[in-house]
Amino acid sequence: MKVGIGVGATPPVRQIHGMLRFARMFRFDSVWIPDHLVGWFAPSIWDGRFSWMARGSGSPDAYFDIQVLAGHLASRLGRLQLGVGVTEPIRRHPVVIAQAFLTLAHLTRRPPILGVGPGERENTEPFGFDFSRPVARLEEALEVLRLCLDGEGPLRYEGEFFRLDGGHLDLTAPAGRQPEIWVAAHGPRMLELTGRFGDGWFPTIPMGPDTYRGRLDRIRDAAVAAGRDPDRIVPGLQAFVVLAPDDEAAHRLLDSRAIRYLALLAPDWAWKAAGATHPFGDGFRGMVDFVPTAYTHRELEEAIAAVPVGLVEEQMYWGSPRRVAGALEALGDVGLRHVVIAPASGLVSRRAALFAVRSLPSLARRLRASGDG
Repeated sequence: MKVGIGVGATPPVRQIHGMLRFARMFRFDSVWIPDHLVGWFAPSIWDGRFSWMARGSGSPDAYFDIQVLAGHLASRLGRLQLGVGVTEPIRRHPVVIAQAFLTLAHLTRRPPILGVGPGERENTEPFGFDFSRPVARLEEALEVLRLCLDGEGPLRYEGEFFRLDGGHLDLTAPAGRQPEIWVAAHGPRMLELTGRFGDGWFPTIPMGPDTYRGRLDRIRDAAVAAGRDPDRIVPGLQAFVVLAPDDEAAHRLLDSRAIRYLALLAPDWAWKAAGATHPFGDGFRGMVDFVPTAYTHRELEEAIAAVPVGLVEEQMYWGSPRRVAGALEALGDVGLRHVVIAPASGLVSRRAALFAVRSLPSLARRLRASGDG
């Protein structure tokens, strides 16, 4: 099993450099940067009472442009693989995305990973981008990306969202560094698209081994139906973890405002499974529909208070490093090959953040050893 970590995409740059040095020092396999115009935390609640990280940090919506940042980091990666987790084909045309990642392949030692999904409302609608039918748009975008990365000669494509009329994209990646497309998929249609077009699968919603194996089977079946080798698709996961010295201490962290807030990004069906109704209404799709600035401070505080602890338990991999490693190893037993760890507990306190950072190297070593076994 390979292990990656996120290094962020917000100021100051020196903080990103520090995380990159940390990843190189402890021999992680990959580093990841998110592609956002704004963040998940509403400015109305972003203060020191919500998270220690808010003290003196400025706006939670200050994000670097992902293409510029990726190019800047390329010369500092060493053997690390760089992933973007994830972008979408709404703010950028898929031909432009393909050109950017083919360029990045010339600047890095390992193939860059293009994480791609249908997008979210927060990064599109408030800025005037059309967010209607995002999965249909993504399907066409994946077809165009494959043409750009794998095809030769004039590019021709006729779709509802994209049209290529003989354009040339002659830039190619160096041998062994072809960009990889990883699809952020959860539902049946997205899983099918992963099998048809993806080099990797990059879900973010936590799941147990049976669910993970069932979804991976769907992807592999779709790959076979499309005439592709299913074993060449890397099963991945972005794992949001809450780490503490022991399980009891980790469980206490689940009740913090910052961690409960993250549960608002869970879809309504997850709330119903926990015996509750999502405060943002039936049909709410979680992070896909969540626009933090659309809610008042009071509405967000009331929503945080309504989060059932059982839901938080299901939305995080939590506990001691041993417990978290065991949960991820169980996914490795059914196919997981590349996990990207996001230590959410770092939001709660400086002490929790330090413990998480100190725990990551040993957690990564254990996961890699389990894969070797």
